[in-house]
Amino acid sequence: MNLIDLNRDGGIGANSLFLQIGDIRVLVDSGLHPKQVGRKAAPDLAKLRGQSPDIILVTHCHLDHIGSLPLALRENPDALVIMTQSSRMLIERMLHNSASVMMRQREDQNIPDYPLFTHTEIDQLAKRFTALPYGVSKRLRIRKDELEVILHPAGHVVGAAAIEIRHKHRGIFITGDVLFEDQRTLPGAKFPAGHFDTVIMETTRGTTARSPDRGRVTEFGRLIASINDTINRGGSYLIPVFALGRMQEVLTVIHDARKFGHLVECPIFASGLGIDLADYFDDIARKTKHVRFNRGILKELKVKPLPRKLNPGEDPKQNALYIISSGMLVENTPSYTLASGLLGHARNSIGFVGYCDPDTPGGALLSAKTGDPFLFEAVKVKTKVNAHIERFQLSGHADRDELLQFALQTEARSIVLTHGEAAARAWFAQQLTEKMPRTKVIDPIPGKLYQV
Repeated sequence: MNLIDLNRDGGIGANSLFLQIGDIRVLVDSGLHPKQVGRKAAPDLAKLRGQSPDIILVTHCHLDHIGSLPLALRENPDALVIMTQSSRMLIERMLHNSASVMMRQREDQNIPDYPLFTHTEIDQLAKRFTALPYGVSKRLRIRKDELEVILHPAGHVVGAAAIEIRHKHRGIFITGDVLFEDQRTLPGAKFPAGHFDTVIMETTRGTTARSPDRGRVTEFGRLIASINDTINRGGSYLIPVFALGRMQEVLTVIHDARKFGHLVECPIFASGLGIDLADYFDDIARKTKHVRFNRGILKELKVKPLPRKLNPGEDPKQNALYIISSGMLVENTPSYTLASGLLGHARNSIGFVGYCDPDTPGGALLSAKTGDPFLFEAVKVKTKVNAHIERFQLSGHADRDELLQFALQTEARSIVLTHGEAAARAWFAQQLTEKMPRTKVIDPIPGKLYQV
């Protein structure tokens, strides 16, 4: 098998892998890098010229995995696109939202490359999307060669799949983004046990050793207690969330806490794509049984939309709970603007419930100390870190020891490391080399061809 990592910068970003398996060419994901703009945010799809993919496999619907899919389909008009049923129900909405955001960015930030694709193009491409239920084998015969594809539940987010590929006598397993632990709205990953010849695995949490006393139930209990303390002292609480997955889980937990009298009374604000996706989650829950979510909780919680205009650097003083994106406080998002007003006041709190790239404003804030100056450059606000900053171990990615254990039991001849920063990959490389001395461990250099 030949392999090329098309993510220009490596690490976590415009996730996309090209595989040549026998005579069949496969592209796994085609994302956008959240810290890049324009065409630089897309994978290096030019590497595919002359070797167009026959099949495009989608692991899940986060934009770092699907954000450039229309570009890949534009250049490869005959490729078959396969994803889970839940992802098929979500993907058009996610891509349409991305197109709308890019159109605004073109005007607001003068990015001439945007939009990279249009709403019309998404509508035209949608007929090429094929849904494959979990656990169902799909045989694909192309140019006298044949392979078998099976999708397995990967936890992480609604619709997420690990991909099993069988080609002749060879087994290949791609973890995608994975979480083995059950979420409140979604069961954890269920991977097949046993041998695979090649494993391609994510490494997101390679630098994080999780404490045994920090399970999901415990961490959500800490979050509820932190919210109560903040509201009781007259402050407001911001939970920056990813619109797909984390917002719906947090809302469900907040609803449970309110229902059983564990959450103080306060206004709750949430709006944007995450609220829109609540309808999709409700529909998926009814049609696939893979999700536990009921949109009725929004009415029961009396969730209010954000004010139409948030003023940078201004504390709304609502003594309220805000559950809004982006999860990493990315510039020019509602959570970024609101944080610029909350951060300077000790009565307020900001609680992070997911992964934050160190180079994002969220990552920078998590590294800051009380009293440090903090610059919200995009809105020209400079303030001091006076609010309480909390971090909760509620990542959508598997603990490194769980992933390592899965890799060890496969007894794979080759393991390819993906979706992780350099230090995270280095931890996995060291552990795998020590514990699997006969296994070839590859940390691919972007754009380089590997024979695996």
